[in-house]
Amino acid sequence: MMKNILRNARLENQLRTIDVAIALDIDQSLISKYENGSRKPTKEQLLKLSEILQLNYEDLLITWLKERIYDEIGQDEYALKAMMIAEEEIRYYASFKRPKLSEDLENILLKIDELKKELDRYRNNDSFRITQALELEYTFESNKIEGNTLTLQETDFIINEGLTISGKSMREHLEVLNHNEAIDYIKDLVQNEISISERQVLSIHNLILRGIYPEDAGKYRKVQVMIKGSKHMPPQPFLVAKEMEELYLWYFENKKRLHPVILAAEMHERLVCIHPFIDGNGRTSRLLMNLILLQNGYVIANIKGELSSRMKYYNALESCHAEKNKENFLLFIAQTELDCLERYISILKPSN
Repeated sequence: MMKNILRNARLENQLRTIDVAIALDIDQSLISKYENGSRKPTKEQLLKLSEILQLNYEDLLITWLKERIYDEIGQDEYALKAMMIAEEEIRYYASFKRPKLSEDLENILLKIDELKKELDRYRNNDSFRITQALELEYTFESNKIEGNTLTLQETDFIINEGLTISGKSMREHLEVLNHNEAIDYIKDLVQNEISISERQVLSIHNLILRGIYPEDAGKYRKVQVMIKGSKHMPPQPFLVAKEMEELYLWYFENKKRLHPVILAAEMHERLVCIHPFIDGNGRTSRLLMNLILLQNGYVIANIKGELSSRMKYYNALESCHAEKNKENFLLFIAQTELDCLERYISILKPSN
């Protein structure tokens, strides 16, 4: 039962009811009511509780929904029949919630899934060296998008040889090392099957800004920001935490009904739109996107940092925010993933 789950998790984490109440920003008496079953948390509070108590949000949500249904219909003799009819209707109407994609985008997704099947046949040919080289390229390109001037070879020297490049700033060196560690972190999340939540996103950002802006690393911004070259104005700082909470809820509600590539692209775009951090939003959003792709068995979508690719990327994002048109951005990300899959397969596939 929900009340037992919450109480046991709190005790296991050695937290007092006051500790949980402060983290949720609610009265302590409400925590006691949640734990004795006289009140139920809201859906938004449920997400926070899963973070605070280190519980799986999906399992918690299912228990919460089950108890709400039971509380409503109880043991009425027609309850099971009503639930069967409701299930049919839920499935029927859920089919209409799936966003309609353009024919071009649908075709790319079909190609991606065919390539993923092909990739699965050659995964045994993968090696640490191949993975290392491709991740090195990802760090180089992602930093280049943000203005880092280190070359691919210099990036390699810093990561794999521990060298310092003369004439390059300490910040540029840290950007390389931090991004490389952030890749290792998202791979660990994939390996351990850890679901995405606020804790993971803040941890990614903490790695990205560590040693660069230590006071802001892993923290939502407290000031208003503007996006250089964009007409889009991110939300005021007092709205950031709420909008990020809504983003995590959106993710959990859509993770099983959207194609993983679309889900990944949407999370990238939505995080950039909120622009929750003082710096490092681009790198964090791309790492979050690639975390979702890796979790679903796809490969890292490595957006190139060269000017033409960078401008297509920025223009597609601007179209999302200024014109509320996501088509170009979704196409751009899908095509990037398609290109990366094709390249990965060409590396792994035995030559005739």
